[in-house]
Amino acid sequence: MRFLAFLALLGWAAAPAAAQSILRDAETEALLKDMSAPLVKASGLDPANVDIVLVNDPSVNAFVAGGQAVYVNSGLINEADTAGEVQGVIAHELGHVTGGHAVLNLGASSATNISLLSLLLGAAAAAAGGGEAAMGVIMAGQQAAMGKYLAYNRSQEASADAAGAQYLSAAGISGRGSVEFFKKLQNLEFRYGYRPKDGDEFYSTHPLTGDRIQTLQDTYEKDPAWNKPDDPKLQQRFMRMKAKLFGYLAEPKDVLRQYPLTDNSIPAHYARAYAYHKDAQFDLATAETDALIEADPEDPYFLELEGQILLESGRPQEALAPLRKATELTGNQPLIATLFGHALIATEDPSNFKEAERVLRNAVARDRENPFTWYQLGVIYAAKGDMPRARLASAEQQVLSGNMNAALMSAQAAEAGLPTGTPDWIRAQDIEMQARAELEREKKRR
Repeated sequence: MRFLAFLALLGWAAAPAAAQSILRDAETEALLKDMSAPLVKASGLDPANVDIVLVNDPSVNAFVAGGQAVYVNSGLINEADTAGEVQGVIAHELGHVTGGHAVLNLGASSATNISLLSLLLGAAAAAAGGGEAAMGVIMAGQQAAMGKYLAYNRSQEASADAAGAQYLSAAGISGRGSVEFFKKLQNLEFRYGYRPKDGDEFYSTHPLTGDRIQTLQDTYEKDPAWNKPDDPKLQQRFMRMKAKLFGYLAEPKDVLRQYPLTDNSIPAHYARAYAYHKDAQFDLATAETDALIEADPEDPYFLELEGQILLESGRPQEALAPLRKATELTGNQPLIATLFGHALIATEDPSNFKEAERVLRNAVARDRENPFTWYQLGVIYAAKGDMPRARLASAEQQVLSGNMNAALMSAQAAEAGLPTGTPDWIRAQDIEMQARAELEREKKRR
């Protein structure tokens, strides 16, 4: 397993997440897709067009920002105890997507200098995770604008709650998780000293948590799925994802406190492997991956993690076998294939470069929005002396990373060296036009 973090530069639709980073991981993305699939189907959206995106942010939050992407913060995953709780969040956010709320922010245009996130808890409750920044939304001089926006947004939230309940019901998923998660938010309010006061409804981006719990519980308890047990396999996968995310993001000492050595569960081995690896304790990290692989030698994500630790510890040759097997077991999953391609290049053995090119080309064919894959592919092209395609790969990587000046120059250089009219030449033209248009928009915004 490998988390790949990069800036969220996906255009205007991802503006609220632009200052944060996206976390990508093959196992996590597969789980989020499986968790959301029945809800997406119930919503009437096309599953091929809906993405559940993990954001590296410790606040307990999820939001939509235009299009059909649902952003879920790492802090929300850390706070949740069950897959059902996260499914309740996703169902609610899909209600925002189908309601067009991120697009139709009628009051948002007058609320300047405010991050218009679709928070799951009110502005006052958000202070529990966001400190003074969260409370800044009601600072002097912007109360009138916020009043207009929030009055509109409360109706959005009620609509999204109702839609989310409908999607959970149609998918046959119990609403217990949704209710339990709102109770967690209420506990956060209490923990950080927040108490509802007269007039708070006006300043809350969402109806107050207590009101929402009562309304949702009344709705869910009438649903046939209310007493349906949680899917045990989905819950096992969720606990793995939560542990590896915590191991990746938290301080090693906190990981070992949460997952002590007396805990020999799969999630604990996962989390500790990351903690030890971050702490440069190679032997202890590989001991944890050995325990994982002993438990299931054919689990591709265990093999991926073993390969990652070996590669990042300066042993790329040893990393090839587990990464090659992980790539094969997942049918060339692009993120895992990229890590395998990186290991092949890192051996600095030219005899491995042909395989690396094949693996990386296959990866970008299935996932064009991974700048690291394009970077590695550019390294291969440069090594074989194909500089026009190396420039084109650089242009792909730079445009995804938001470096439009560099992307423009790389695309122009690629275009000059590629045969006119070929697919690569046309792609270089497309990137050139995209970069020019974005640079022109930036100039107008100044």
